[in-house]
Amino acid sequence: MSSVARTIGRIFLGSSLVFAGVSHLTFARDEFQAQVPESLPLDPDVTVVASGAVEIALGSALLLARRRRRFTGVVAALFFLAVFPGNVAQWMHHRDGFGLDTDMKRFVRLFFQPVLIGLALWSTRDSRR
Repeated sequence: MSSVARTIGRIFLGSSLVFAGVSHLTFARDEFQAQVPESLPLDPDVTVVASGAVEIALGSALLLARRRRRFTGVVAALFFLAVFPGNVAQWMHHRDGFGLDTDMKRFVRLFFQPVLIGLALWSTRDSRR
């Protein structure tokens, strides 16, 4: 049963990443720019496009990888850790985006990043160990 739950979690996470990546490149591009920290020395649009491409690649790898699945999970977890400062910047600078239009909503959003990190690691763990 644990293997089935991990598979469902991995498919959910991979699909979510692909969807988020596509939205970075299309209909939610402006919304994602609200999360780019001002301290990042890159153009916000370049950052959004690059992170969208990474999300599509990571999501696809989570969905399709047979070998190196654990490695893919670690890379996804590191990606979620790397983009966390953007979530913090959105909260600290009171930037609206994705319905996060109050400080409380933006603050609560911060607690979902560790969940994504945990899901990436758990769903790609070998259940035989």
